[in-house]
Amino acid sequence: MNNRRTQYEIYWEILTYCKTPRSITQIIQRCNLNSKIGQDHIDFLASKGYLAKTMDGTRSLYTTTPAAKGYVEIFMKLYLELFKNSPEFRL
Repeated sequence: MNNRRTQYEIYWEILTYCKTPRSITQIIQRCNLNSKIGQDHIDFLASKGYLAKTMDGTRSLYTTTPAAKGYVEIFMKLYLELFKNSPEFRL
């Protein structure tokens, strides 16, 4: 089986990691993304209302919104059904 992550797994990782406010740099490093792809994923999740952007001085921070709860739960349920173990992501 291919060990590459799907974009849905990456979305799940970002949303799980951003339960507390995180900077773009933190998200990109923690989720092992390049800056272009990471920014694209963050922008997509923000456009769907799953990430909220706040300012802390000059830094932009992203936090998972309550709207993302459904996606995270459905993804986990589907993943467990398919693979019988939870997605691997160290928090």
